Amino acid sequence: MWIPVAGLPLRLRLSALAGAGRFCILGSGAATRKHLPARNRRGLADSSPQLLPEPDFRNPPRKASRSSLDFKRYVTDRRLAETLAQTVCGKPNRPPHLLLECNPGPGILTEALLEAGATVVALESDKTFIPHLESLGKNLDGKLRVIHCDFFRIDPRSGGAIKPPAMSSEGLFKNLGVEEVPWTAGVPLKVFGMFPSRGEKRALWKLAYDLYSCTSIYKFGRIEINMFIGEKEFQKLMADPRNPGLYYVLSVVWQVACEIKVLHMEPWSSFDVYTRSGRLENTKRKEVLELLQQNLYLIQMTPRRNLFANSLTPMNYNIFFHLLKHCFGKRSATVIDRLRSLTPLDAADILMQIGKKEDEKVVNMYPEDFRRLFETIESSEDCTYKWLYDDALEDV
Repeated sequence: MWIPVAGLPLRLRLSALAGAGRFCILGSGAATRKHLPARNRRGLADSSPQLLPEPDFRNPPRKASRSSLDFKRYVTDRRLAETLAQTVCGKPNRPPHLLLECNPGPGILTEALLEAGATVVALESDKTFIPHLESLGKNLDGKLRVIHCDFFRIDPRSGGAIKPPAMSSEGLFKNLGVEEVPWTAGVPLKVFGMFPSRGEKRALWKLAYDLYSCTSIYKFGRIEINMFIGEKEFQKLMADPRNPGLYYVLSVVWQVACEIKVLHMEPWSSFDVYTRSGRLENTKRKEVLELLQQNLYLIQMTPRRNLFANSLTPMNYNIFFHLLKHCFGKRSATVIDRLRSLTPLDAADILMQIGKKEDEKVVNMYPEDFRRLFETIESSEDCTYKWLYDDALEDV
């Protein structure tokens, strides 16, 4: 039985029409109740489900000027570069992967990667480095290509014309001769670099949406990401119920999606820091001094081959995200309480099917538990509608 989708947000209509996530519409009075606060509409409890909007990746938060916070880190130590190249490239006898290096800057690491046998595509967002990087590729028979591109601005969601260093993945990969492969095939290429110093969380969210929807770079297969990440965000990313204070939605999203390995740990102080203008950052600044006391972690995130083997699909992943956001909205609550405002199914029975008790708390659920919870609801045959959604609760 199909349901009306006129009240659904655009990003959920496709899921409903495909039958991946079927909703029971509770009401449609939003248009006539714009003057009412969302929490008071139709007298529903605060715990009633509200679809959370997708993050806006277009503009960075304006807490401080970009010039004061935006700086880049580069590997300039030759020994460190050789260590990282050997770590990412693996054993010499392995077939080399095409490697996209993000913002290589002075090219110290690029040289080490080439010497380790990698075929490198240097995606550099700063034009001042490009001539030097291009000179490194002379007499290498095409083992190095340099492109003016910012990896973290591939397929920007701002709309309009795309101008360098932003770029479309379709154009980039076509230029490189990279073709789409099935999700269950091997890793088609690797990405190596550092998450933006002041935008790690935003970058993780954008990549997560791209991965689960199999769009952008993930349209071409299970792209392996090798990135340095700051200590604080690393701890959150790897957290689980054993670290309840750090455990949050992105922890679940990425641990469900990928096999995550720590390849290397390096003190912040091992990297040279430059501002947007190219000057070496003044290490007397308080914010930089605080960072220098921390470590950077090189993590490898390989999408799981069986991610979409069951009921979780690129068509209904947004409902999975909503379930997580809704549950972690009251992280100390019991799962059964959060489920009652998400699904018309018997919440106690759903928990029993995944081996959980009725008093199980949100923060005690491991990432795989959330996946099984979602897939159990999606595959249930006990009810025509799987999910509750009240479009009167959506901001209009």
